[in-house]
Amino acid sequence: MSLPAVLQHLAVLETCGLISSEKIGRERICRVEPEGLRLVSQWINDRQIEWEQRLDRLGAYLETLQREGADDESSR
Repeated sequence: MSLPAVLQHLAVLETCGLISSEKIGRERICRVEPEGLRLVSQWINDRQIEWEQRLDRLGAYLETLQREGADDESSR
C-alpha cells in the first residue's frame, strides 16, 4: 500500500473521530480515540441485536411452515 493511500485512510478515520493525529517535525503521530470506538461498538451491538431478532423471527416462521407442511402430509 502506498503512503498516499495510507494517509488517505488515516484522514477518513480522523474525519470520523476514530483517531486523532498531530504532526511533530517530519512525523505524524496518530492516536486511537476511545470515545469514537465506543460509538462504533455501540452501533455494531445495536445492529447485532436487530439482526438476531430478525433471524429469530425468521427461524420461528420457518419452523411454523415446516410444522404446517408436516401436518398437511400426515392428514393425507
